[in-house]
Amino acid sequence: MQNRSELRKQCMTILYQIEVYGNNHIPYEVDDIIKEVSVIDNEFIKDVVYGVLTYQKNIDEIANKYLDGWTIDRLGNTDKAILRMAIFELLYTKTPEIVVINEAIELAKSYSDDKVRKMINGVLDKIYHSEDYAE
Repeated sequence: MQNRSELRKQCMTILYQIEVYGNNHIPYEVDDIIKEVSVIDNEFIKDVVYGVLTYQKNIDEIANKYLDGWTIDRLGNTDKAILRMAIFELLYTKTPEIVVINEAIELAKSYSDDKVRKMINGVLDKIYHSEDYAE
């Protein structure tokens, strides 16, 4: 059985893939990408991936509100995936905030540079302490 950290890594990979396909106008089926990346059928992965896609407009608006002098579309695809996933989990799931933020930081340590890791940490921290989170 895979732990949540492993599953989040797969979610990040799936969201990255979807972003690349979308940017390059390559048709895709979300379920096919999920099956490509995840060997097991997993509800958590589906919930996160479909959740991010469903609420992406709102997630991006919130990210942009807290990205100081930046917008989410300027981030790399991996960084976007990590940030979107974490914002989705913060706002739409019951996962404890500390877990969401730590998991996002761990992913960013592995896949992003230090500056981006700090930025992701800052954005998530601001959201957690904002009225967006309290809603």
